[in-house]
Formats: sequence, C-alpha cells, structure tokens
Amino acid sequence: MKNILLLGKTGQVGFELHRVLSPLGPINAPGRAELDLTSAQAVADYLERSRPDLIVNAAAWTAVDAAEEQQSKARRLNAGLPEQLAKYSAEQGAFLVHYSSDYVYPGKGTEPWQETSTIGPLSVYGQTKLEGDQAIAQSGCEHLIFRTSWVYSARGNNFMKTMLRLAKSKTELNIVADQIGAPTPARLIAQITAMAIQSNISNGLYHLAPRGETSWHGFAQEIFHLTKYHGEELTMGPENAHPISTSDYPTPAKRPLNSRMDLTKLEKALNIQLPDWQSQLALTLCEYMENQ
Repeated sequence: MKNILLLGKTGQVGFELHRVLSPLGPINAPGRAELDLTSAQAVADYLERSRPDLIVNAAAWTAVDAAEEQQSKARRLNAGLPEQLAKYSAEQGAFLVHYSSDYVYPGKGTEPWQETSTIGPLSVYGQTKLEGDQAIAQSGCEHLIFRTSWVYSARGNNFMKTMLRLAKSKTELNIVADQIGAPTPARLIAQITAMAIQSNISNGLYHLAPRGETSWHGFAQEIFHLTKYHGEELTMGPENAHPISTSDYPTPAKRPLNSRMDLTKLEKALNIQLPDWQSQLALTLCEYMENQ
C-alpha cells in the first residue's frame, strides 16, 4: 500500500482523484487551512512530517487571465511548487504525478501536437505550466506528467456549467469557434491516472484527453443539444449559439488556436483506446443533472 499525498483536493481533478485513488492506499489530502501551498517553507515542513512515497499534484493556478497580472502567484503554484515536489521526490525516492496544459504549445497550424513538439506558450499561465514541467523532468525523480486540455466536470466552475447557467437566462450567445481542442472531464483524468500508476508505465510526459476535436462553439452546441434531449428547460438551443472568432472576444491572456494533442503514446503505453469527447460529455452531464 502506498502512502499517498494528494494536493489540490478541492479542485475538479483533485475531487475525482480522491475517489479513484483510495484503493491504492491511505490518502493524505490537506486542504488550504492545513497547508498553504504558496509557502515553500510550509510545504517543506509538511513533506518532512508526512513522508509520502506517492505525490499526486492536482494543485495549480488556473485563472488564465488573472495570471497576466498576478505572475508571481501563478509562478509559485505552477512552477515553484512542482519544482519543490520534484526535488523532494528525487531525494526521498518518491513518485510524482503532475498535470500540465495544452497552453504550453504555440497554437499554430492544424496538426495535433506530440509530446516532442516544439513548445511556445502564448501566456503567463502557459509559461508557468511549462516551467513546472521542465523542473520535474530535470529533477531526475520518477514521475508522470499528464498534459491535458479544456478541463471540466460536474462540480466546480467550468465551461459546461457556465453554458448551462447562461442557457437558462439568455436567448442567444456568441461563442468562440476558431480555437480547437478536446474537452476533457476531470473524471477521465483521474481514471487514467489510477490506471497508469497501477500499470507502472514508463516515466515521462503523456497527452491525456478524449479522442476527437471541437471548438468552444461546438462544445457549447453539444451541451445544449444533450441537455434538451434529457428534458431540461433552456431558453435557447444549439441554433442560438453563434460562432465568433477569437479576435471578436479579446482577453488579457492570448489563447492557442490549435490545442489538438496526439494521444498515441498514452494509448500504446496503457494498451487502451481513449473514449471520444462526446460520450464523455454525455456522462458528465448525466452526473451533473443527477446531483441537482
């Protein structure tokens, strides 16, 4: 049985991880009141006391636009914390699991990114996530980094829930249609994490997302379509979601247009075929509706 330290338990991915990792061993999952992740000293002291042999780091600064102004805070959680965990893991022989982002890529072209593709973050968020990845890889610790995209779940704040809320009060919405990626439910991330830990796959970086691709506009249309299919009352349908370009919706942080990721490496390592994003959305919507 592994002594597991789970960081970020209140986030979307952390919540799902807590559920699926329980069979692997006792989980120590401190909340913010117990452990201030922004303090390197607090983290060092906690690691010394808890002595984990498996660290699963689901903590991160995820406010992409706010990172442009609060760079030091974003860098601490996205780069400094992973570096600190990696150093501890290398020194103590612990295993580290960490989560990265499609935002480390430059977002050009239409071909799916591979784990070996040239990186080129467009934002502070993307740059700090990349710095965290690099620190782990350079530390020499045993690790898995899962680079994922467009995370959502039945809980927390995310695109799916925002669309459902707006569709109950708005009659029309303008939604970005030229950013392409794969919406990834936190539940799938947690399930694959548990499978990878138990399978003892090779150390390194893997892309983790469902198969297929869509835009935010296409994602929203599918959300509205499935919600109406289940009989939920909405004031608008898929036909009232209008596509716009990224340039029509300026944000403080620049977003990549191409977030497609090649999944071959992970599928081969685990001998699986990842599910498509549509079926994963259907499952997540059902879970959300059941909890209402």
